[in-house]
Amino acid sequence: MKRFISAPGILMMLLAWIPGILTAQMDNQPYITVTTMHWDLSDENNTYDTWKAAEKEFREKVINKNDFIKATAVYTHLYTSDSRELVFVQMYDNWGDIEKAQDRNNELIREAWPDEADRDAFFNHLDSHYSAWHSDEIYRMLPGAKYLPQAADKDMILYVRINYMDYPENGSEKEFMEGYTWFIENMVNKNEFAKAYYPHIHAWGSDRREMVDAWLYDSMEDVDKAAIRMEELWKEGLPDEAERKAMGEKMGKYFLGHHKDLLYTYVHDLSKRVTN
Repeated sequence: MKRFISAPGILMMLLAWIPGILTAQMDNQPYITVTTMHWDLSDENNTYDTWKAAEKEFREKVINKNDFIKATAVYTHLYTSDSRELVFVQMYDNWGDIEKAQDRNNELIREAWPDEADRDAFFNHLDSHYSAWHSDEIYRMLPGAKYLPQAADKDMILYVRINYMDYPENGSEKEFMEGYTWFIENMVNKNEFAKAYYPHIHAWGSDRREMVDAWLYDSMEDVDKAAIRMEELWKEGLPDEAERKAMGEKMGKYFLGHHKDLLYTYVHDLSKRVTN
């Protein structure tokens, strides 16, 4: 049976085949690391405020001074399967800079806390906010990302859709790129409610089929407005219903059809946006 995907899933679907066909287009695309941590709720003296103060100090003294880290973002649980989740994202120009950034972090840590006892005390305090359980993933940013035009002055909402790729034998680079470019131009760039858009695919981690589509909004209300706007843009870009159906059927083979939806709070004053 042929699959037909309607407007909200089309863009995510189009992105799904990228690893096999966009070798040239991916040459200059950055890498991102995603570390998912979890609150440790056992210490009653630890609060959101004590955590944020410690993380802010660490970022001001280390992360924000590390030129190998091009951007960072910190997200806390809003609507996910685990209320203890915190997600830390960092962006790098290339794979090699991931290791260089860690070496530079170690240098900056020793500069910021030259005394070993002070250094141990600070990181023991910071680490006490987290459980030992965490996960790490590495992704590659895709062409067409839409970055924040200026630093946020308030917390925002991140909607994450985790899609799962298929690799059709009858697909082609030409077909995919035509559809992908159309959706970036007509549904991403024209959606005024989406303040930033970060599409990325698996590079290293637990599931090579993952394609993650992340949208940043001013508010929960704008999440709903953006979905309505997406439907409008879909119909404006392809006014004829037969064209819309043909597009959905043609591109449906690049997407397995199931996905996960997650919502996080973007902690603006712990984040460092892309500036170039």
